[in-house]
Amino acid sequence: MFICVQKKEIPILSSSSKLKKDKLDRLNFFLAVSSGVLLTLSFPKADFSWLAWFALVPLLAALRNLSPKNGFYLGLCAGLSHYLTLLYWLAYTMSTYGHLPFYASVPILLLLSVYLAFYVAIFSMLLTLFYQRPFVLLFMIPSVWVSLEYIRSFLFTGFPWELLGYTQFNVLHLIQISDIFGVYGVSFCIVLSNAAILLAYLYLTGKDWQEKEVKSRHAAGAVFTFALIFCFVWFYGKWRIQSVQKLMSHSPSIKVAIIQGNIDQAKKWDPAFQRASIVKYINLSLLAKKHKPDLVVWPETATPFYFLHNVRLSEMVKKGVHDTGTDFLIGSPSFNLGKNRVEYYNSAYLIGPEGNVYDRYDKAHLVPFGEYIPFKKWLPFLGKMVEGVGDFTPGKKGHTIKWGDYRLGIQICYEIIFPHLSRAMVKNHASVLINITNDAWYGRSSAPDQHFSMTILRAVENRRSIIRSANTGISGFIDPCGKVIATTPLFEDATITRSVPMLEETTFYSRFGDLFAMACLGINLVAVFSCCLIRKYSN
Repeated sequence: MFICVQKKEIPILSSSSKLKKDKLDRLNFFLAVSSGVLLTLSFPKADFSWLAWFALVPLLAALRNLSPKNGFYLGLCAGLSHYLTLLYWLAYTMSTYGHLPFYASVPILLLLSVYLAFYVAIFSMLLTLFYQRPFVLLFMIPSVWVSLEYIRSFLFTGFPWELLGYTQFNVLHLIQISDIFGVYGVSFCIVLSNAAILLAYLYLTGKDWQEKEVKSRHAAGAVFTFALIFCFVWFYGKWRIQSVQKLMSHSPSIKVAIIQGNIDQAKKWDPAFQRASIVKYINLSLLAKKHKPDLVVWPETATPFYFLHNVRLSEMVKKGVHDTGTDFLIGSPSFNLGKNRVEYYNSAYLIGPEGNVYDRYDKAHLVPFGEYIPFKKWLPFLGKMVEGVGDFTPGKKGHTIKWGDYRLGIQICYEIIFPHLSRAMVKNHASVLINITNDAWYGRSSAPDQHFSMTILRAVENRRSIIRSANTGISGFIDPCGKVIATTPLFEDATITRSVPMLEETTFYSRFGDLFAMACLGINLVAVFSCCLIRKYSN
C-alpha cells in the first residue's frame, strides 16, 4: 500500500517541479533586462566594450530549463531593453526633422525596436527548443547569434546597425580577423565568451541546462577552447597589424582635405541660406590650399541644390574649386529625365579644378522613410525626412569613380554600415573608400559615434583607408588597420588634411564575403532540420 502511494506521488511532484521551473518570475525578467542594458553600454557613447564579453550571460542563465515559448518572451524582453536604449535617438530625429509629433515618433521607435528584438527572441527560443545538451552549447550559441545577425543584414532591405562585433571597434588586435570573417567573426568570438562563462557558471553552481547535467569536462573544455581561440585571434591581430603597416609604408599615398561645414539642418534646405552655405564651404576649402591636397572632400548634400542645374550657385562652386586649385568630391542631389518620370538621386560629383565633372556616383542603398517610402501605395500618409521633390532612385551598386591612376569607392550616409557594399567597391578596384554623410539629424546623441564606429570595420575587412566627411561630424581618417588617424569634434567648423595610403591588396573577405556567416546559418538549418526529423520519428 505504501509503495503504491509513493508511485502515484512521484510523477505529481516531478510535474509540479517542472512547471515551477518553467514559470517566468521577476528574477527572469531582471536578468533579461540586465543583458539588454549591458549590451547597450558596450556600444558608443558609453564605450564599455569589455561588457560585451559577458553581457549575454544573465539572459542565458535565465533561459535555463525554460520552454521555447517562455524563452521567446524572455528574449523579446532583453531585445527590447537593448534596442530601445540603443536607438532612442530615432524618436528625436523623426520628431525634429521628420516633422512627426512626438506621440507618433515614439510608437515608430517602439515598432522598430520590437522588430529587432524579435531576433533576440528567436535566438532565445532556438536555444531552448533545439540545443538542450550542454556539450553543444559552446559553439551553437555563437553560431545561432551570428546566423541571426546575418539575416538581419539583408531581410527587409537590411538594418545591420551596431552588430555585436562593432563593440570592439577600438580594440585593434581583436578586429583584425574581420579581413577573413567580417564583423561576424568578431561577434562570434564575443558570444563564444558568453557561452563559455555560462557553462562554467552552471557547473560551479551545480545547476543544469534543460534538465541535463553540466559536467566538469563541459565547463573546462569550454573555457580552454575559448582561451585557445582568443589567443589565436589576438596573435593573428598582432601579426596582421605589423604586416599591413609594412605594406602601407611601401604603398603610394594621397593627401586629402576633409571639409566639415557644420550647417544647421533646420537651415540647410532653406533657399535664403544656400548662398551662405556655399561661401562657408569654399572659405573652409581655401584654408586647406596651403597644404596642397590632391583631393578636397565635402559631405553629403553639401550643395543643397541641384548641382549643374542651378547655374548661379553651380558657378559659385566651380569658382571656389578653381581658386583652391585641386580636385573636389562634393555631395549634391541630382536628377535625370527618364521616359515617364523624373529620377532623383543622392549623388557625389568628382570635379576638376577647371570645373569639369569627371564622374558621378549615385547612392545605391536608400534609407527607408528617409529617401523613399516603402509600400507607398498602402502608406500614403507617411512623408520623407529628406527634403526633395519625390522619392530617390537607387544607383548602381559597386560603381567606382576613376580618378587618375586610382578608383574611388564612394559610400553615402549609412551605406557604409553594409559590408557587402564596401566589398563591391573593392572588387571593382577601389583603392580607397570615401564615406560622405550628414549626421546632423542625430544632434548630440550617441548616433554619430555609433555610425563612426561601424566605419572602422569596413577599413579592416577590405584593408582600405577610409576618408569620412560629415556635415556636423564626426569626420576623420581611418587607416587600413582600423586605426583612427584624425577626427573632428561634433558641431564645429573644421578643415583637416592628412595623407592616406592607397592599397591594392584584396583580402579573403573582400574576395569571398560572408562565407563564415553563411556557414553558421547553414549549420543551424541542418541542426534544426535534423532535430525535427529525430523528434518526428521518435514520437
